[in-house]
Amino acid sequence: MKATERKLMTLNPATEEILNEYDIMTKEKINESVGRAREAFSDWKTDIHKRADSLYAFAREFRKNRENLARTSTQEMGKAIKESRSEIDKCAWTIEYYADNGRIFTSDEVVNTDARKSVIIFEPVGVIGSIMPWNFPYWQALRFAAPSLMAGNTIVLKPASATMQCGIEIEKTFINAGIPRGIFQTLIGDSSIAETLIDSDINAVTFTGSVQVGGKVAQRATSQLKKTVLELGGSDPFIVCEDADIEKASTGAVKGRFINCGQSCIASKRFIVTKKIASEFIEEFVTKTEKLKVGDPLSEDTDIGPLVNANSLSNIESLVAKSVRQGAEVMTGGERTNNKGFFYRPTIMKNVSPKMDIATEEVFGPLAPVITVENEKDAMKIANDSKYGLGASIWTQDLEKAEMLSRTIDSGIVSVNNVVVSDPRVPFGGIKNSGFGRELSRYGMLEFVNVKSIRFYDQLIHNHHVE
Repeated sequence: MKATERKLMTLNPATEEILNEYDIMTKEKINESVGRAREAFSDWKTDIHKRADSLYAFAREFRKNRENLARTSTQEMGKAIKESRSEIDKCAWTIEYYADNGRIFTSDEVVNTDARKSVIIFEPVGVIGSIMPWNFPYWQALRFAAPSLMAGNTIVLKPASATMQCGIEIEKTFINAGIPRGIFQTLIGDSSIAETLIDSDINAVTFTGSVQVGGKVAQRATSQLKKTVLELGGSDPFIVCEDADIEKASTGAVKGRFINCGQSCIASKRFIVTKKIASEFIEEFVTKTEKLKVGDPLSEDTDIGPLVNANSLSNIESLVAKSVRQGAEVMTGGERTNNKGFFYRPTIMKNVSPKMDIATEEVFGPLAPVITVENEKDAMKIANDSKYGLGASIWTQDLEKAEMLSRTIDSGIVSVNNVVVSDPRVPFGGIKNSGFGRELSRYGMLEFVNVKSIRFYDQLIHNHHVE
C-alpha cells in the first residue's frame, strides 16, 4: 500500500501488482458520514428485535457472498484462501451469536436497595469510531461490530489501508441486507484520516493495532473524554511442560505460530520448553513445519501465503540475521522464497535467549523462537517477564498443575492443551501493553453501553449524610 496526493493504492503481496486506487475522503466527507450515523442512531437504538433481524439478514448476505469476500481478503493481504473462507464463516457465526443472545445480555437487572424498586438498564452510547488492522480484515471489524450494533450503537469504520476493499465489502453487505446506510459505514483513507474520525462527533473509539499507535489513539480520544477500548499486540508464550503430550503440543505449535503467516496478535510467539523434552519437541515441530506448503494463496493446497508487504518481509529477515549473530540457530526456514511477492519460509530457531529481540518484541511473521528452560518454574518466570499480556497456552497432562499455572500467568486469555483462539462466547483482551477493555462475550457488549441505575422511592429519605 502507498498513498500519493490524496490517493490510496493497494498492492497484491503475492504478485506485487496494483489492485485498486482510491480517493481519500476529505474531512467534510468524514463528518458527513458521522452525521449520518448520528441520525441513524436515534431510530436504531429503539428496537432490539429489529436489530436482531437486521443482524440475521447481514449474516445470510455475508455467507451468500463468501467466495468473493474470501478472494478479496486473500488478494489484499495474502492469507491462504482456506483461511479466508474460515474467517467469513466465523464472522457470520458471531453476528448470529449476538442476534441470538443480545437481548439476554442487555436485559434489565433488578437489585435490592432501600428503594421500593431498583433496576439497572443498559443503553447504547451512540456513534463508535472503529480503527482496525489488516491481518483479519473482516473478523477484527465484525467481532467488535456485532455486540456493539446489537446493543444499539452505530459504527463508522476506518479499515487498514492495505485491506480497503474488505472494509468496503462489509458496508456493501449491510446495504445489500436491507440495513439503512448510516448503521455501518466505511471510510476511505489512510492513517491520516484517523485523527479526523477521533475528533468528529463520535462518542467512543475502539482500536486494534500496535502499541505505539494505540497509545496515540487513546491519548487523543480520552483527552476529549471519549470511551476507548484498545486491543494491542502480544508476545504469547507457548509453555511445554515435562509431562506434555509431544505429538499434540508440536501439532499445536505449528497451528499456533503459522496461522495467517504468523501475522496474528494472539499467535504463539515464544516457545518455552522444559529441558527434559526439548529435543523431542523441536524435532517434531520442525518435521511438521517443513510439511507446510508456501505459495500462491489462492491455491487450495497452500498453507502459507506472503507477508503483507515488503517492510514486513525485511523486518523478518533482519530479526533472523540478528538472532543468528547473537547465537541462535536456524533449524528450518530462514530465507525468502518464490521469485515474486513477499514470501518467507516458516522458520524455527533454537538456542534463543529470553533477552533477544526475537523473544521480547512482537514478531509478526512466520518465525518461531524456542527457549529451553530447566523447569516449569523458570518457564513461568520467562513467560511473565514481558511487556505484553494478551494470551498464553500451556501444555501438560496434569490438570491440577494446569489450573495453578493458568492462574499464575500474566495474561487476559489462557488455553490449556490448545492454542489461543478468539470465541464470541468468552471475553477477549489483554493486560499490560496488550491493551485494555474487552471484546466478545457479554463483557465486550457492555464496553459500549451506559450502565444506568434507576431507583423508585415512595418517600424522601432524610438520613443520607454522604453523597
